[in-house]
Amino acid sequence: MDSPKTEQPYDPLADQGMRRELIETKTRIHRDLLNRINLELMDQLTPDQVRREIASLASNLMDQENLRLNSSERDTVIRQIQDEILGLGPLEPLLADPTVSDILVNTWAKTYVERKGRLEETNVQFQNDKHLRRIIDKIASSIGRRIDESMPMVDARLPDGSRVNAIIPPAAVDGPILSIRKFSADPLRMEDLVNFRALTPPMAEFLRACGKARVNVIISGGTGCGKTTLLNALSGYIPSDERIVTIEDSAELQLQQPHIVRLETRPANIEGHGEITQRDLVKNALRMRPDRIILGEVRGSEAMDMLQAMNTGHDGSMTTIHANSPRDALTRMEHMIGMTGLSVPPVAIRQQIAAALHILVDAERMIDGRRVVTSIQEITGMEENVVGLQEIFMFEKQTVDSAGKVIGRFRPTGIRPKIAKRISEYGVELPADLFDPNKIYE
Repeated sequence: MDSPKTEQPYDPLADQGMRRELIETKTRIHRDLLNRINLELMDQLTPDQVRREIASLASNLMDQENLRLNSSERDTVIRQIQDEILGLGPLEPLLADPTVSDILVNTWAKTYVERKGRLEETNVQFQNDKHLRRIIDKIASSIGRRIDESMPMVDARLPDGSRVNAIIPPAAVDGPILSIRKFSADPLRMEDLVNFRALTPPMAEFLRACGKARVNVIISGGTGCGKTTLLNALSGYIPSDERIVTIEDSAELQLQQPHIVRLETRPANIEGHGEITQRDLVKNALRMRPDRIILGEVRGSEAMDMLQAMNTGHDGSMTTIHANSPRDALTRMEHMIGMTGLSVPPVAIRQQIAAALHILVDAERMIDGRRVVTSIQEITGMEENVVGLQEIFMFEKQTVDSAGKVIGRFRPTGIRPKIAKRISEYGVELPADLFDPNKIYE
């Protein structure tokens, strides 16, 4: 087989012409190897030493069986076995590929990836459903979670923070499904997002000021639009001497400050006990003397506790929410507070929202795959029975060119936000022309 042209790890299943007997050879050698490995000794070795030991044992087993394999095929078998024992099998090459942002396994026979916002099919596949299920179990058990017929869905994470979701039969009709949202080892900063034209320098400057001035921020948008990436970048402006408590379903935030406490939810055990919800963690976080609370995503009754925290001395807190627009984000927040079961009039809920939140940032994934901050809006308080909003920055979509690329422009609306006074009180000066509507970025 031809060697790969890139420096990425060799993909052992990328060649459609790979002989079936080679896969069977790998399975047999893998099984024999597991019977010979001293697991206690493996725990005492470094990963590189373990890889060398596996390669040596696998090579010896192939010699003993007098297998007629060329050097390339032997390397393929050895790499597969190493990935099966130490990693996630056929997924290892995709995990090592920096151009891949999402890995979507649609049953054992078909795997897709996302590159630059576009989905493409790969030749990577598993041996069968049992093989894929073994990889899913390995991921879930590594963080103390389980997946079985009684609980056929699980949210998990990889050691690098990448988000994982798996669902198996009977909930998945055609077989186990695995989705991995990869996270970069080097988190993107606001400067990177500006370079990628996800937002403009004035927008980044305004968000920087909001971070330093302890402004409460909520980031809205659809799935895969970059909400968590934006939250990570925005949190980079939090001063290093503040205590931050993060609360997530699966810990994935990559904050760089030195004083961070990370909390993570836990599902119920097999007896139905021991569940720890985001609401439980928000309540507990209030007893941990946080300067700021960052909620990875608000999605239920914890919205009430989060707003209470923002209204009781925890300014500068941040979270994300799934919504199609800033206005929809407020509506969803209102509905989530209704999930608490408390008999609170809608007007009182909206007053709570208007008092707690300051800035709404909306992100969107364009049809060409590009992620863009489409709107930054300020909550201005209550206007009769409605939460008032005013747009500070916006992205205007104009057309789509022949290559499918979205053409548009960023521009300030010309409105100077009320929050500018608060920002000034924190010693952060905003440029006089920051909100000039004539400063248009194509």
